[in-house]
Amino acid sequence: MHVHVNAAMSLDGKLASRHREQVAISGTEDFARVDRLRSEVDAVMVGVGTVLADDPSLTTPIGDRQPARVIVDTHGRTPLDARVLNTDAMTYLLVGGALADDRRTSIEATGATVISTPGTSHVDIGAGLFSLEQEGVDRLLVEGGGELLFSLFEGALVDTLTVFISPHIIGGRDAPTLVDGDGFTDQFTQLDLVTIEQLDTGLLCRFDVVGWSDSPAAVSSSDR
Repeated sequence: MHVHVNAAMSLDGKLASRHREQVAISGTEDFARVDRLRSEVDAVMVGVGTVLADDPSLTTPIGDRQPARVIVDTHGRTPLDARVLNTDAMTYLLVGGALADDRRTSIEATGATVISTPGTSHVDIGAGLFSLEQEGVDRLLVEGGGELLFSLFEGALVDTLTVFISPHIIGGRDAPTLVDGDGFTDQFTQLDLVTIEQLDTGLLCRFDVVGWSDSPAAVSSSDR
């Protein structure tokens, strides 16, 4: 499976304000680019936090087919009236092993397919991707949020990253970033910059993930 992470962030790496409200980071050119990306993949994945905050459809107006929608939702919190559970496209929910049977039944009644993964406190994302491969998903586009992206990078499961960087500063220590989670301390995901171009009023950068790198040596103030 090829996993492509795509996101839009402010110049200081924020995805939204500290209130976790959706912010218009990119513009019409980037929206059109995302529609094209969705039309080229088998499935689009987000975490349940994105569903709760934005209620996205994860569909595209391009082409005559819709990618499947994948929601990473350990405890089955996706609202039954969420747009990702409508009939516009197939939907998979990746859940933890402790999801209550009645909740599973309610979700499946919407037409969605529920895929259980090992563990109760979180979705085993590696096992979830393996199950999606068994369902025929070879090209996966991941659109956030930060907790999900950390799990993917931590598991060395990302192949490509594209990020639109807007000329805005949002700030806020509690504002969500491109990659949240626990963070890395001694080894870091290493990426190669493939292309960079101006888009709308910002920059679009494309990276290939090449592995891990050790922490850069600390530089004291006297060395600067």
